[in-house]
Amino acid sequence: MFTIEHDFDATVITLVDEGDSPLGEDVTITAFAECVTVEQFDARDDVVQKITLTQAQLQDLAAALDLPEGVYRLQKEAPEQG
Repeated sequence: MFTIEHDFDATVITLVDEGDSPLGEDVTITAFAECVTVEQFDARDDVVQKITLTQAQLQDLAAALDLPEGVYRLQKEAPEQG
């Protein structure tokens, strides 16, 4: 299950683990104009772990999900000349 909320400066997506136990903690993804943060509570350390991805890193991640093993570099497409 997941929720989507639109705040003033960001979109917040929360992923809720509903499967069989052991269940994982909720994951909160916050998309800002300049970056995306991913947060999850770590019960072992009693702290919220947070990573921040730039928009370029997020694009690489999205592309990587559909590619086989290997090393890649995304290239920007040149705009069409009319």
